[in-house]
Amino acid sequence: MNYQKAEFKASYGLSSQLPESDRPEFVFSGRSNVGKSSLINRLCSRKNLARVSSTPGKTATINFYTVDGVYFVDLPGYGYAKVSGADRQRWDELINSYFDAGRQSVLLVQLLDCRHAPSADDLQMLEYLHFRKIPFLVALTKADKLKKSEAAAVPAEFEALCAPYGCKAVVLTSSEKGTGIPELQAFLQSSLESGE
Repeated sequence: MNYQKAEFKASYGLSSQLPESDRPEFVFSGRSNVGKSSLINRLCSRKNLARVSSTPGKTATINFYTVDGVYFVDLPGYGYAKVSGADRQRWDELINSYFDAGRQSVLLVQLLDCRHAPSADDLQMLEYLHFRKIPFLVALTKADKLKKSEAAAVPAEFEALCAPYGCKAVVLTSSEKGTGIPELQAFLQSSLESGE
């Protein structure tokens, strides 16, 4: 996969608008402000491919990016307290309809902030992925904020926590420093090649 060949396709606020599933898809999920846009930008070596919002909970659409013959699918962030009940319900319907549509989803990248224990919303998402049998790995974000002593222990802690949900791997990443980006790219590539 050539990450340099990445471009924004479109945003979709309704499930009926989603493009045809005509290629493999990698899905990115995480709570608001966990760093999804920054991670997608770093994976593709682009500063402004995915727009980074300074306002958590702002993205209420599914964003599609074409990356050398595959789609990167950026789900709206969850768990932001100031979102209304109606917005939350629309989020649920949008996400459920995405996964109900039988799309060519190869792997979901679940982002978790490595500095904090998973929130109740994060755990609910892990349960959802497990229940729906969606293959996923965890990308731990913001590794540059950890002390070196913490960086060694954190991945193992999250591996133990995420294993019961069927997590395939845990990768410690930093969009700021590029930590873990080659490992994440290699995992995506191998998932694509093995057809998992």
